[in-house]
Amino acid sequence: MTTATAEPVAERVATGLESFADVARRLGGISPDRIIWLPRPATEEDCVHHCERHGPAELIDGFLVEKAMGYRESLLTVALIRFLANFILPRKLGLVGGPDAIMRLRGGQLRLPDVSFVTWERLIATDAHNKKVAPLAPDLAAEVLSESNTRAEIEQKRREFFKAGTKLIWVIDRAARTAEVYADPKRPDDMTLLREGDTLDGGSVVPGFALPLADLFADIEPPAPAAPDTN
Repeated sequence: MTTATAEPVAERVATGLESFADVARRLGGISPDRIIWLPRPATEEDCVHHCERHGPAELIDGFLVEKAMGYRESLLTVALIRFLANFILPRKLGLVGGPDAIMRLRGGQLRLPDVSFVTWERLIATDAHNKKVAPLAPDLAAEVLSESNTRAEIEQKRREFFKAGTKLIWVIDRAARTAEVYADPKRPDDMTLLREGDTLDGGSVVPGFALPLADLFADIEPPAPAAPDTN
């Protein structure tokens, strides 16, 4: 992720020193259509306002960027939230957030992971569960890939989460029916690829949680046709 502060990046666009194409490349090669233009660096208040009135957007380097998610990806996200919540909530381990949960990372970046988990210990310490913007990174962050996501965009987001304190990251690919698991913040590129026959587990972050990927993907498949009535 670029180390430039938000103000110079946005001001350079406003003064014509940097084009939207340049900024789109900075943000991971995303489509410029996802960048929400303001004639000044966007603020946290701008991000919250947009999320409340228009839909999820992240604050990255002084720009509002619409989250990429389609209906298909939303269905898989809800399925993953349900599996996690069914394990986490009865055990009072913490809370599970959805794709509109705003989280403040280092440098004032606001990120909205598709799925997040934060322990009660950290939530209570920051009173995050009573705020519009959680002043922390999740313990677990999961991203469900959409067609308009780029690999560079997801890589930048992953590195930001790890630097801000996230311990475990899952990247779910609905089309490939795989999950990439990143479990070492000190080695953010180390990845274990799980396929449909493998099991996704919570490691030391959500001990005891295990989800066969086949079950996750089957959760959004249509039911099998009913057997014909032979009577």
